[in-house]
Amino acid sequence: MSRICDLTGKKALKGHHVSHSNIKTKRRFYPNLHTKRFYIPEEDRWITLKVSTSALRTINKKGITACLKEFGKNGKI
Repeated sequence: MSRICDLTGKKALKGHHVSHSNIKTKRRFYPNLHTKRFYIPEEDRWITLKVSTSALRTINKKGITACLKEFGKNGKI
């Protein structure tokens, strides 16, 4: 199961754990993803998306239809 936001395309970043003695070991920074169901009234159906919390805030502000149109142009969904 991929850890990529369906709307924004956010995915994991690479970095290091840095210890007190400055030893660096590899790690990954994962996006804060949630699986949510959204109702689209124009199509009268529910869709399930894996979205980041920043995408959820955008959906709350603009609405799911506007977000699907906006992010759909970028080819993420």
